Amino acid sequence: MSVFYVLLSWAAQAFALLCLLIFIAFLGYCLYIKYIHMKYDHIPGPPRGSFVFGHALTIQRIMKNDEVLHQQLLEWAEKYGPVFRVNTLHYVLLCVNCPETTKEILMSSKYTKDEFSCKRLCNLFGQRFLGNGLITARDHELWYKQRRIMDPAFSSVYLRSLMGTFNERAEKLMSKLSHVADDKTEATMLHLFNCVTLDVIAKVAFGVELDLLQNTTLFPKAIETCLKGMIYQVRDIFFEYNPRNRPFINEVREACHLLRTTGAQWIHERKTAMQNDDDVPKDILTQIIKSAGKEDNMTKEDEEFMLDNFVTFFIAGQETTANQLAFCVMALASHPDILEKVKKEVDDVIGMKQEISYDDLGQLIYLSQVLKETLRLYPTAPGTIRHVPEDRVIDGVHIPGGLDYFFNSYVSGRLERFFKDPLTFDPDRFHPDAPKPYYCYYPFALGPRSCLGQNFAQMEAKVVMAKLLQRFDFTLVPGQSLDIRDTGTLRPKSGVLCSLRHRDNNN
Repeated sequence: MSVFYVLLSWAAQAFALLCLLIFIAFLGYCLYIKYIHMKYDHIPGPPRGSFVFGHALTIQRIMKNDEVLHQQLLEWAEKYGPVFRVNTLHYVLLCVNCPETTKEILMSSKYTKDEFSCKRLCNLFGQRFLGNGLITARDHELWYKQRRIMDPAFSSVYLRSLMGTFNERAEKLMSKLSHVADDKTEATMLHLFNCVTLDVIAKVAFGVELDLLQNTTLFPKAIETCLKGMIYQVRDIFFEYNPRNRPFINEVREACHLLRTTGAQWIHERKTAMQNDDDVPKDILTQIIKSAGKEDNMTKEDEEFMLDNFVTFFIAGQETTANQLAFCVMALASHPDILEKVKKEVDDVIGMKQEISYDDLGQLIYLSQVLKETLRLYPTAPGTIRHVPEDRVIDGVHIPGGLDYFFNSYVSGRLERFFKDPLTFDPDRFHPDAPKPYYCYYPFALGPRSCLGQNFAQMEAKVVMAKLLQRFDFTLVPGQSLDIRDTGTLRPKSGVLCSLRHRDNNN
């Protein structure tokens, strides 16, 4: 019994010592946070909701209420000016809406992406997600090697060769919409656009036929789950420690696993074809295999590296274009005068042709303006971050080195100082003779790390929208929300529910 009391006494002392050490560590951390506050509090910014957690609790509340974080950042930008800080624990994020700084940082290759978000996108809750692919690679040489190898898959010559696939998949959507119009039912445009864009990226990038307008697959749900998991991983550092979130976290891991195992299968099939000297297209999948640098004796690291780029292109090549198309339909249906003007252009350029040519796209000038204005108000991937090691002065504010700068195209696109009446949908802002926005419009980012697939995405969007405008009149079903849902990317909250009817010239 005496031994038991001795052990109990030691345990009590050990526990007391542990509590003391934890208290000292917490006190030390609080002192460090105080030091961070003293170092950066001269930078404008909203009041912190908590000494320790900073603005994290505000961000959590926004996410819990299914609101748009970027709208809060816009309100802060309007109040605090071109540069302001956001605090989370000891981490300080600098939000920058200064065109000169935007140009200087984003147009340079010397500023890397931030470590925080890249690390958290590498894995989602312990399951590898984007890894070290083009979006998340921080080392310039590693990124540049990947980009250089991928460039042929996005050359103008190769993109021109994709017009047949763009037309074919868009025709399948028109056939589906024709049945909707005949049956006088309603169409959820976001869902249909998701099917088409996923069909296109699977076909032209990976050589796989999905035909999602006729078939069902787990891919759309898996992509949506991964994107939702991504937003919690980046914005809510406590999410994975809440036991109530375990079922969703497991769903995210399973979704990541599905995408990566699918990628492994498709890569294996393409590698086999290449080893057998079969003809293979110079598409993204071929470039992904080449980017590993080896076709034989692949290491586990090489395989994971290829899968990183597979997931990157599989998601990025589908999600943002579908959202842009849905927002475009929502905006046009809300502005009948603009809708009639763009229809007239399509009629003049395309007429009754079924096959839209590459040269036709260049003549659809007003449609290009509509798509650009859509991305100004509704940038589907609204922000990018760079790490800036040196001290700077922005708008008269001294910024110590070592901070991450957040450039937000949602915020800059809705600021009055950059765009007159910014909430008005006005495609004439992008008229060829209008002054070009000076580094305040960047839906595909800017500089060397701008989106590799932006020309691909805009060609695809033009073909789909031109055919839709050529064939159908559409109106929004009354009563639905025109709000935005923030799921990592931005998408219409309602899904854009439309009624359609055949245009008179097709009857």
